[in-house]
Amino acid sequence: MFDKVGTYFNEFYNQHLPFTLTNAQKRVIKEIRQDTATGKQMNRLLQGDVGSGKTIVAVLLMLLAADNGYQSCLMAPTEILARQHFNTIGTLLKEMDVPVSLLTGSSRSAERKKTLKELKEGSLKILVGTHAVIEDVVQFDRLAL
Repeated sequence: MFDKVGTYFNEFYNQHLPFTLTNAQKRVIKEIRQDTATGKQMNRLLQGDVGSGKTIVAVLLMLLAADNGYQSCLMAPTEILARQHFNTIGTLLKEMDVPVSLLTGSSRSAERKKTLKELKEGSLKILVGTHAVIEDVVQFDRLAL
């Protein structure tokens, strides 16, 4: 249950947000926040044209999850798209202390082991990857989004 808007969300929103959110983006963040506050499972499709701001909405919601002690995972259908999302999110959060990792089928063994360890112990807040994120060896501590 996401019952608070905390440091991660507020710091990013107030100090690092690269542009002003549209009313539609604000509305969907508010709607999703209300849904996540109930503690019930939520399924949503966030739809929009390329460049319409879906990723920034996802980032803000992942920060909200982190504020509440949870982890988030963004799964992309291809490695190229996963890497693009990882780079975008990494750039957006570069000024903040929010751990973000990439996991794909081609992730190196040492990198993979480190990511899996951090996921399981809960220190990794955001994971971006391909279908590799749903392999049996991938175990989250507190996945919520």
